[in-house]
Amino acid sequence: MLLVHCPWCGPRNETEFHYGGQAHVPYPADPHALDDAQWAEYVFYRDNPEGPFAERWMHGAGCRRWFNAVRDTLTYRILATYRPDGPRPDLPPHASEPTRPSGGTR
Repeated sequence: MLLVHCPWCGPRNETEFHYGGQAHVPYPADPHALDDAQWAEYVFYRDNPEGPFAERWMHGAGCRRWFNAVRDTLTYRILATYRPDGPRPDLPPHASEPTRPSGGTR
């Protein structure tokens, strides 16, 4: 189970949330000037990086509000959540690296 921290409701089970795509995608400044290819680019083409990626999520079974999350696309681990009206948080270096138990060797 993945625990997602809603900025308004606190930590909740991932089943309460809906994915909404890439965050911080600006609406075109002059949408009437776009041709079909440019609209297709805006609507369908998104980044697909390995590692930390800013996404939109909605707390569907809770407050029903949208928020942003930085999720590591390799580990699926959510590194930070924040309100859409706030800035993307600075993450420490290596924040996306998986945590390993300390002590002993295997």
